[in-house]
Amino acid sequence: MQRITLAAALAAPALISAAPAPQSAVDQVQRSLRAVNSMVADFQQIDRNGRVLTGTMTLKRPGKIRFQYERGVPQLIVADGNSLYFIDYQVRQVERWPIGNSPLAVLLDPNRDIGRFARSVQTRDPRVVSIEVHDPDHPEYGRITLIFQKSDTAPGGLMLQGWVALDSQNNRTTIRLSNQRMNVSVSDRTFRWNDPRRGGRP
Repeated sequence: MQRITLAAALAAPALISAAPAPQSAVDQVQRSLRAVNSMVADFQQIDRNGRVLTGTMTLKRPGKIRFQYERGVPQLIVADGNSLYFIDYQVRQVERWPIGNSPLAVLLDPNRDIGRFARSVQTRDPRVVSIEVHDPDHPEYGRITLIFQKSDTAPGGLMLQGWVALDSQNNRTTIRLSNQRMNVSVSDRTFRWNDPRRGGRP
């Protein structure tokens, strides 16, 4: 089985062009992100080779996210509030990064000010708002392009549809969300994981 890279699990769709974001657009995205305390959604992940995987994403702010892949994929991505882990149960390996070093930090930290790093991305649909976030002082953290659809029923008026993440080697992964449930009850136990180095299974 081809190994899932962390970058592949964190990226999104190519849109059109980037330009300095109007402050109102940045503020709208910031308000929407801060209005979401938790989310559960189905996801579809497409890596740079066109490989498609599906699963369930669970997010709880601050700092927690879990990508539970479909049955038969012996890998897991989870952040427990402090660190982001990639766990490969097939080869019994665990990789760890500080959350702040990941493009996902923009989703996981409700106090993060994206204004200094955000750029608007033009789309062909006026109902879609897209923001690219990239810290030029830390290119090794990669970049993430968040895609929202305007929605009167979503927190902050925007529904997160997915994202495109690029790592420092320009490896692209697209995450598309569906069946989003916002601000639902999520137990902290969701973000525990079994360590394969001790014989644990997913």
